[in-house]
Amino acid sequence: MSVTPIRIMGDPVLRTPAAPVVDFDAELRRLVTDLTETMHAAGGAGLAAPQIGVGLRVFTWYVDGEVGHLVNPDVVPVGEETEEDAEGCLSIPGFRFDCRRHLYVAATGWDMHGEPIRVEGSHKLARAIQHETDHLDGVLFVDRLDAQAREAALSVLADAEWQGHQAWVPQGDPTPAPVVKVSPH
Repeated sequence: MSVTPIRIMGDPVLRTPAAPVVDFDAELRRLVTDLTETMHAAGGAGLAAPQIGVGLRVFTWYVDGEVGHLVNPDVVPVGEETEEDAEGCLSIPGFRFDCRRHLYVAATGWDMHGEPIRVEGSHKLARAIQHETDHLDGVLFVDRLDAQAREAALSVLADAEWQGHQAWVPQGDPTPAPVVKVSPH
């Protein structure tokens, strides 16, 4: 179990569609643990396996104090409502751009033990699920921007200090502080 280097925009693995997971074994459980620890150390809301150089359809998320993972996800929008909000990516460190996403989604897949799961999310969770599933398809969130915004974003990113680097290693704590929810009553 370890914090793993995160691949940076420009690495071909981020543009390569990931393969479905076929073996639900100790190696997959280790991958989910590595993804989770790396995501926490980087302070992210999600992390997909291709972002750490593994071409498998697996991602983790950490939204509103909830940690989860999904293997071989199938994501569908629920309704037509969308939301444009600032979005960032651990593979495009230090930048956020407004991106339109479906407001509600339902995702099905499996957990690391091969048990079927269904996740329904809205707002931040829906955004994280869509973002991480895009990574599994070789898509970066900047690809989702309208043409003018994408051109402006790519212009800014061309001068990013990490250009020319292949990866970065998060230095944060791989275990997040627990979220304490207080009842108003």
